[in-house]
Amino acid sequence: MITTTTDAGQDGRMEDFAAAGRAIIDANRYMVLGTADQTGAPWASPVYFAHDGFREYYWVSKPGARHSLNIGGRPGVAIVVFDSSVSIGDGQGVYMAAVAEELMGDEAQRCIEVFSRRAQAHGGAAWSVDDVRPTSRHRLYRARAVEQFILDEHDERVPVDLG
Repeated sequence: MITTTTDAGQDGRMEDFAAAGRAIIDANRYMVLGTADQTGAPWASPVYFAHDGFREYYWVSKPGARHSLNIGGRPGVAIVVFDSSVSIGDGQGVYMAAVAEELMGDEAQRCIEVFSRRAQAHGGAAWSVDDVRPTSRHRLYRARAVEQFILDEHDERVPVDLG
């Protein structure tokens, strides 16, 4: 949980929460993507991600993966980014409600570059738009966060603006 010692008032406290949220996202490589199918049956998937401005999150998946199929029929998703290696009671995460979609065309070109840069920085392969075309094994997806939260020292959700 985040505890703050700032005496800058509520604005300072909110910036502490936002800074903590940005640090969590930058420090972690995987996010848990929560989707649901047409009947509302939930599904959670860990996916390697890249982000752009802490509001847009990109990942590459097979179009036939359960979470990809779910997004095709129900684009509202939930996301959590957290470090699972910390001690019990020390965990902190960023929680998001987002709208997800498969990217194609010019948008895919720009966004795959963001994804590829982060993948390469973590020792992964370079990605190009050719790797996520309809004839390829994978597709590029984006989730745009519409709400973001972090927990305070009382385990209460606090809305944050990470952008």
